[in-house]
Amino acid sequence: MIRLFRVSIPTSVLALFVLETVLLLGCYITAAHFFVDEDLEFYLFYDRGWLPILVVVAAIQLGLYFQDLYDHLRPRSHVYLGQQVSLVLGATFLLQAVLGYGRSTLQLNKWTMMYGSLAALLMLPILRIAYYSVISKALPAEKLLFLGTSSALRGIALRLAERPELGSMVVGYLSPAAADFYRTPWLGDMEQLQEVVQRLRPDRIIVGLVESRGRLPMQQLLDLRFSGIPIEEAPNAFESVFGRVSIQDLRPSQLIFSQEMGPRHWMVLLQRLYSVALGVIGMVITLPIMAVVALVVKFSSPGPILLRQTRVGLHGRHFVLYKFRSMYADAEARTGAVWASKNDPRITPAGRWLRRLRLDELPQFFNVVRGHMSMVGPRPERPEFSAMLEEKIPFYRQRHWVKPGITGWAQINHKYGDTIEDSLTKLEYDLYYIKNLGPALDAYIIFHTMKVMLLWRGAQ
Repeated sequence: MIRLFRVSIPTSVLALFVLETVLLLGCYITAAHFFVDEDLEFYLFYDRGWLPILVVVAAIQLGLYFQDLYDHLRPRSHVYLGQQVSLVLGATFLLQAVLGYGRSTLQLNKWTMMYGSLAALLMLPILRIAYYSVISKALPAEKLLFLGTSSALRGIALRLAERPELGSMVVGYLSPAAADFYRTPWLGDMEQLQEVVQRLRPDRIIVGLVESRGRLPMQQLLDLRFSGIPIEEAPNAFESVFGRVSIQDLRPSQLIFSQEMGPRHWMVLLQRLYSVALGVIGMVITLPIMAVVALVVKFSSPGPILLRQTRVGLHGRHFVLYKFRSMYADAEARTGAVWASKNDPRITPAGRWLRRLRLDELPQFFNVVRGHMSMVGPRPERPEFSAMLEEKIPFYRQRHWVKPGITGWAQINHKYGDTIEDSLTKLEYDLYYIKNLGPALDAYIIFHTMKVMLLWRGAQ
């Protein structure tokens, strides 16, 4: 895997992205060769024909990303893949129509667009199916050997079996006794490490014991490490595969002595600067939308337009969060603070749409400008829920090391949850974000948030 934007991205996904970009450029340049009434070289370089072609290719790649076609390379079915590619190309045609209506120079010649898209419609699914067949069968996967049976190792084994595009496979595990391990063979006791390595030739060894003190074959591991075989702890491998920290395998000493876990001071200051700038821009751009939403809230149900709610912020301090009211005014009069649920009767009909489109959260730009929140960070929780979760989930208080955000790593990777298990998983994402906080990761999250909003995901 390759780290981009402080996120581990499978090499196979990046390779497919490059191949598809080259294929799409080839489709439209070839179409231009036949349907442009001038020399191709003159059209591309002197008449700047490369620019509208690049716009079309970028729009298609963005559409493939929005349809999750880079998240899972294994096609659900050939028909479904064809439908998704057709949908993306249809949206690209719509974009070209808008550019044509505005008489933009970015509009591609209609015959080049038509025949180039027809070629792309035929070639993209073929490339995807062939590529997946190659990476899943022909290309050698990285061979992993597990030492132990920790929960992190079990999770990694399951994830790698579900996602062959990650490019790794588990050849087996060593432990004092066989255990219930997902499709992973038991290879014997850890004292047999040297023998197993010589026989299976693993590319990497991952160590994840429930109790490691005095049980690891340290001398054998030292010999193997100096022979050139990478050896990694299970929590680090878990982070790379899942993009979150494994709390079940996390010890307080790892947080205390880690040089990476806490946010760096200069990075927090930098985040504060660009968060305020983006908050001001967001307020200015969305003011007309906020005016319309305010009228919708005002006339859809009696009560205040804005909801002022106490939330937990940086270092556990309380602040007032602003949102457009999406519930009835007396929604919690009898129940008190409770998590929102699917088809929540407390939500007004208009509020349901506001939540789906995330329009109820627009006033949080004011919280960002005032310094209560950042553009990106953990979700700001209510004090009642935060106190309860701190009692039941270890390390929950540590999510308050940074300011909460309008969007965040947990919000784009995990659905809205109303259970302790959901909160635990989201905390694992929050801790990963705190560990990797920076402008590159924030940019990735903000970009991905647009996809979540446009596809109406995660709202409740």
